[in-house]
This record gives sequence, C-alpha cells and structure tokens, in this order.
Amino acid sequence: MVQQVTHGIKISVKTEFDGTFYKNRKMQYAFAYNVTIENQSKDTVQLTSRSWKIKDSLNNTEIVEGEGVIGQKPILLPGEKHSYTSGCLLLSPFGAMKGHYNMVNFTTTRKFRVSIPLFNLSAPFSMN
Repeated sequence: MVQQVTHGIKISVKTEFDGTFYKNRKMQYAFAYNVTIENQSKDTVQLTSRSWKIKDSLNNTEIVEGEGVIGQKPILLPGEKHSYTSGCLLLSPFGAMKGHYNMVNFTTTRKFRVSIPLFNLSAPFSMN
C-alpha cells in the first residue's frame, strides 16, 4: 500500500492483479486498485474531478481525466473516509499509475489539488 497526505487529505492505494485475457487480438493484463480518501483536515471538502497518468513497461502512456470517481463526487466532513475500487488494463505485466484529485474546500471555497502517489502494477507470475 502507498500513502500520501496533501493539504490534510490522505490518499491510500492498494492494488491487485485480476488476470489476463485477449482483447482486440492482444494480451491484456487487468489490475484493480482500491483508493481510500481520508479527510484529516478541519474543513469539509468535495472531490470534483480526477486525472490519472497510466504507464506500462512498454512505454505506453494513457491519460484519463473526468468528473468525480466512479460516478460520484464525494463530500467528506473532517475525519470521514471515502473508498472505491476501479481498474485498468495494460499491454504488459508491469506498469504504474499516479495522478491527482481536484477538490474544493467548503469553508474557504478554495479549489485545491491532492496528489495521488505513484503506485506500481505488477502481475505476480512475472516477478523474478
């Protein structure tokens, strides 16, 4: 698990390899990641959007941006947590992801960015 705190918001990420399959005649490696967002600040905040940079060991890079996370824009009171699970496909058994969440502080109305720490994706059968 990797963790990072930015502006009082703690991001924790756990990953899991979900298997291989063929899509469009290419081998795909499926990974799941579980993210927990914990509001350690004294203010109420809301996650409004996300941006991910996904890279595999073949140097393929994908940028994914969008509103909220899995269709939600969670509001977190001080001390609250929000967890969700999502996934990605890679063309190689190794890769990494990082990114950020755009958030708004309801007390100050200021927008701010929370870093999602770099985390590795690796299929256990390919480790030596």
